[in-house]
Amino acid sequence: MPALTRRDFLKLVGAGLLAWLLPDGAPVAAQTSFRLGRVAEGPLPVRSEPSRRAPQVAALPPDTLIPLRETVEGLDEPPPNPFNGLWYAVSDGYVYSGSVQPVEDRPNLPVSVIPPGGQLAELTVPFAEARRRPSEEAARVYRLYYASTHWVLDVHRDRERRAWYRLYEDKWGGEYYVLAEALRLIPPAELTPLAAEVPNHLKRIEVNLGQQLVTAYQEGEPVLVSRTSSGWRYRSGSYRTPVGRFTTYYKRPSRHMAASGYDLPGVPWVCYINENGVSFHGTYWHNDYGTPRSHGCLNLPPQAARWLYLWTEPVVPPERQRLRAGEGTAVEIYL
Repeated sequence: MPALTRRDFLKLVGAGLLAWLLPDGAPVAAQTSFRLGRVAEGPLPVRSEPSRRAPQVAALPPDTLIPLRETVEGLDEPPPNPFNGLWYAVSDGYVYSGSVQPVEDRPNLPVSVIPPGGQLAELTVPFAEARRRPSEEAARVYRLYYASTHWVLDVHRDRERRAWYRLYEDKWGGEYYVLAEALRLIPPAELTPLAAEVPNHLKRIEVNLGQQLVTAYQEGEPVLVSRTSSGWRYRSGSYRTPVGRFTTYYKRPSRHMAASGYDLPGVPWVCYINENGVSFHGTYWHNDYGTPRSHGCLNLPPQAARWLYLWTEPVVPPERQRLRAGEGTAVEIYL
């Protein structure tokens, strides 16, 4: 297998995808070939050239779906994000990749029975409406987005016999409903731990905040490298990611995260490292990894977050929504 060049690697991680480094040292790309994008932050300027200095020819509202025709290098020197200078070519010009979530549109066949206690599912369409009741006429509670994860409790049918999944609301309590075709139930086999035969003391994670880089090591060799978006300083206060030594002692495959300034149901693949709520987790609300912009957490592409969730300890059984342990996989965060 030919090795990826540094330029190719940076293009992968900069585009919100990721590269994996296998123990034998041969890097391979491990990501979906996305051909569709959702405007995650808008209105998103469409430029005549791939540069923020180029004339604006249009603006795309949030949640606009766009074909991703080509990924090109931006012309800005230096780029606003030093680790992501990539743009997507669209019909009228170019849009900055950091504001576009690569998505798929893969509806699912609903099941008729959910296991007792529920089952984890992931959204496989660009977005879907969560409603108070299993009806498109019911009030909307949230719009759920591609790659978010949710705990399915039951199946209901509306008057037209369409299937709806009843989802557990893990932040405020209660429940809401989503058309079942939007969610793929994740089989337990897909939640099998990665490298379970390797003792936990031979696994560790390093986070270089200066490089906005997360690297997982197994027996001293890098097995995953991904750009991240760490904490930042906002008008409401400073939320910088803490430095020091931690462990992934508390894990959840899905979590509704909400506080002043954000409300995010279905945050996927969460590995908490301290009691203040700082965690590694997947991200669907931006694609600009390499820029600090979180409220303290370490934002990761959903594929990388899922890998880290399955590779670290403690191991969360597929039938459980969470697991807290005294110890976990070692994490070191430094500037």
